[in-house]
Amino acid sequence: MRLPAAPGPSQIRAGVRYSIENPMAYIDSNIVGFAHILEGCRHNGIEHLVYASSASVYGANTAMPFSIHQNADHPLSLYAASKRANELMAHTYSHLFGLSTTGLRFFTVYGPWGRPDMALFKFTPAILAGEPIQVFNRGNHRRDFTYIDDIVEGVIRVLDRPAQGNPDWSGKKPDPGTSKAPWRVYNIGNNRPVELMDYIAALEKALGKTAEKELIPLQAGDVPDTYADVEDLVEQFAYKPMTTVEEGIRCFVAWYRDYFKV
Repeated sequence: MRLPAAPGPSQIRAGVRYSIENPMAYIDSNIVGFAHILEGCRHNGIEHLVYASSASVYGANTAMPFSIHQNADHPLSLYAASKRANELMAHTYSHLFGLSTTGLRFFTVYGPWGRPDMALFKFTPAILAGEPIQVFNRGNHRRDFTYIDDIVEGVIRVLDRPAQGNPDWSGKKPDPGTSKAPWRVYNIGNNRPVELMDYIAALEKALGKTAEKELIPLQAGDVPDTYADVEDLVEQFAYKPMTTVEEGIRCFVAWYRDYFKV
């Protein structure tokens, strides 16, 4: 049984850790590539650009839950900086050219067809094989794990409503989450942070096997906790993610066993 290979240098870049090893790949993809997307929208009459940002933009912030109305200008990795740059680049195009843009700050997405470098895709084959799993920050992480179906539902709801300018926005007291330009950002997370050890316990229960855990320190660029304030998404789109971690992991394991025939 083999998982798909990790992305190569020329592919779209997500995730914190590889941005530390290969920062230029993120510049090429997330900065230069996003500039091409904005230019394509500008010159082809696109009504609304919805793009993936990341919870990592909150960086050194520690006030919980993370709110779009908080400053997000202290990233802890180049990946986070590149996603924040995307938001600022989008704002420029919204301001200059009237391009409606909406950025969705995804919080720890998991589920079927996920990236092979994400926790579930590393933990699951290791646990099944009786091999140890590496648990970062010695298990003291909290993450706002968000199931893929909830993410998709949020994207679909946002797509059909182009961002509008906020008429109450003021440069004297600027709101980081809105603008006079047709530009918005929203958190999309489960709004229920879960201890990493509880996440692993849910996976162990779904697999029917206990993991051998290797507890290791916090990795460079990681933040200890994430917790999404999704109030704006709920109020404006009547939407809130509903899938619990226990349910989401059960669905993932069912898919994994079927797809990999284990």
